[in-house]
Amino acid sequence: MKILFINGPNLNMLGRREPELYGHLTLNDINERIAKKAADLGVEVEFYQSNHEGALIDRIQAAKDENIDAFVVNAGAYTHTSVAIRDALLSTDIKFIEVHLSNIFRREKFRNSSYLSDIAYGVIVGFGYFGYELALEALKYG
Repeated sequence: MKILFINGPNLNMLGRREPELYGHLTLNDINERIAKKAADLGVEVEFYQSNHEGALIDRIQAAKDENIDAFVVNAGAYTHTSVAIRDALLSTDIKFIEVHLSNIFRREKFRNSSYLSDIAYGVIVGFGYFGYELALEALKYG
C-alpha cells in the first residue's frame, strides 16, 4: 500500500505558528513520526506540502499515474475555499481521509465548513499530529 500525505498552506510553519493551537512539532517532526509508524505497518508513504493551490492540484492529479492507493489530506485553509482541490480529488478516484490538527468546528465560523468532507472516506479533526497516525491506520485496516 502506498499513501501520499498532502499538506496545504501554512503547514510548513508548524511548530512556530500558533503553537497553543497546532502544537510544537514541525511538519518534518510529524512526517518522521508517520514514516516510522508506516514502516511498522508495512505501508509506503510519501509527503508533499505546498502553499500554492495549483501545485497541490498538480500533485494530486499526478498521483493517479504513480499508483498511489490513498491520500491523507490536510488542505489547510483551502479546505474552506477550494472547489478546485475538491475537483482534483474527485478526478483521481483515489480514496482519501481529511485531517485537521485543530477541531475546525470549535473555531471561527468560516472554518466550520469543508469542500472535502462529503467526498472523503473519513474525516479526523482535533487530535493534533495523532490525527495523521489515525488516518494511516484507518487506511491500512479500513
